[in-house]
Amino acid sequence: MATLYVVATPIGNLEDITFRAVRILRGIGTLACEDTRRTWKILHHYEIPRPARMIAYHEHNEERAARGIVRLLDEDEDVALCSDAGYPGISDPGYRVIAAAAERGHRIEVIPGAGAVQSALLASGLPSTTFTFKGFPPRRTSARRKFLLVERDSPHTLVFFESPRRVHGLLKDALAVLGDRRAAVCIELTKKFEEVYRGWLGELAARFSDTRIRGEATLVIAGHHPKFIRTAG
Repeated sequence: MATLYVVATPIGNLEDITFRAVRILRGIGTLACEDTRRTWKILHHYEIPRPARMIAYHEHNEERAARGIVRLLDEDEDVALCSDAGYPGISDPGYRVIAAAAERGHRIEVIPGAGAVQSALLASGLPSTTFTFKGFPPRRTSARRKFLLVERDSPHTLVFFESPRRVHGLLKDALAVLGDRRAAVCIELTKKFEEVYRGWLGELAARFSDTRIRGEATLVIAGHHPKFIRTAG
């Protein structure tokens, strides 16, 4: 059976790619990527020749593209899969083709690399023994609060991705639902202007109420533990 290589790519700093990933990308004949233009920048940076076939695989064509990729695997053609940054399938397109390839019995080989979840968790200074990654919260306040309520009594550190425009909304709703806990807002991880803001949710919500954020944001919030919750009074 053919192999689907799931390749993690840099989340910002182009140096954060493994020798193994470069080797796979250099030797693959078919490359499926979220945005061919962004992936081409990585290939160009590492002087990797353009593969014979590059396939666009993104949220708008994921189901159709997955079928095409599986057909190639069925024809004994190895395929490499990558997203714009980090791991395919982790809040990025990838799950459907990985699941379909596994169901067909093809080999899945994950090429590890950079990821915003682990980077933010460690940079936050919050417990990393156990954590729950929640991906992107709902956009609407009511749905977002219900989403957060599920984790109110969980002891695990929580990790979220969020649009720069909605960071304040998430902080405000987390404060209302979870109480005033220790948290961190991580912006532009691994990039030149990386910043990590640590503090109580109340402090961070006030800080970002009128702060314009540029770039990717990852939020980390402490689990339900007295050490990390500030009570009134």
